[in-house]
Amino acid sequence: MKPALTRREREIMDIVYRLGRASAQQVLDHLSDPPSYSAVRALLRLLEERGHLRHTKEGQKYMFVPSVPRSDARRKALAHVVSTFFGGSVEQTMLTLVESSRSRLSADELDRLAEIVERAKKGESRQ
Repeated sequence: MKPALTRREREIMDIVYRLGRASAQQVLDHLSDPPSYSAVRALLRLLEERGHLRHTKEGQKYMFVPSVPRSDARRKALAHVVSTFFGGSVEQTMLTLVESSRSRLSADELDRLAEIVERAKKGESRQ
């Protein structure tokens, strides 16, 4: 199992996922309160060693890309949150998400969520 990411490592991964691929300089340019360029390179190397990133060489620079599709990373991160903060309860997770987002959810979004729950009750997959 890979060690949990630090706040800075998560921020770097978010940047690389958002950009699709990124050089150390591009990561540095997008970081809040950025450390030195050499610190960013060291963090990218560490993330690569841990299997979160891989790189290709383009001219003189390395371009880093995620090793895992964002959808897989999203599922794994959510499973960790559900397990850690909600004792494995999907119901409590959903309740918290809906309650904390109620003011930002439109009627259409709530209807779509209700449809997803209804399909789950019937054993249908999402399409």
